[in-house]
Amino acid sequence: MILPIYAYGQPVLKKVAEDISPDYPDLQALIENMWETMYQAEGVGLAAPQIGRSIRLFLVDTVQTQKEGEEDKGIKRVFINAHKVEEGGDPWPYEEGCLSIPDVRGDVERPAQLRLRWVNEQFEEQEELFTGFNARVIQHEYDHIDGVLFTEHLKPIKRRLVRRKLDNIKKGKAKVEYKMKFPR
Repeated sequence: MILPIYAYGQPVLKKVAEDISPDYPDLQALIENMWETMYQAEGVGLAAPQIGRSIRLFLVDTVQTQKEGEEDKGIKRVFINAHKVEEGGDPWPYEEGCLSIPDVRGDVERPAQLRLRWVNEQFEEQEELFTGFNARVIQHEYDHIDGVLFTEHLKPIKRRLVRRKLDNIKKGKAKVEYKMKFPR
């Protein structure tokens, strides 16, 4: 089932999300719905706050961004109860966007490496070092479960330039090809 994506201005996007337990209601169905929602919106990641749930759950698929024959460089994973262990490497800029903030893009500097600890869908503990684009996408989605939006990482002048677009999104003035839930 395709779920509405919560738009910029929704309070859930600014909350620090909570860890969940293996008995979280209908977790498998929620994850399947999130995959379907993300692909329908042509995203590479989706966090639970973006569909109105303040829980530490996000998914990432960078396999779809890889060149033919290099798909193994991407990842397709579900991250539950993720917590950063450490970040490192030289920060590098990359133009980011977000399904919750349509038509707004901007350069965000992020560290080149991220070591993350989480549990998978079977609630087995995982820890791994991610680099490059995979690390970036995970950091973006991780920010969502910490109540941080990519626009907060933009340089001040860029933030001023996108302020009108952000205000319009809050008012429901955004054209998208996917279901969105705007603030009232």
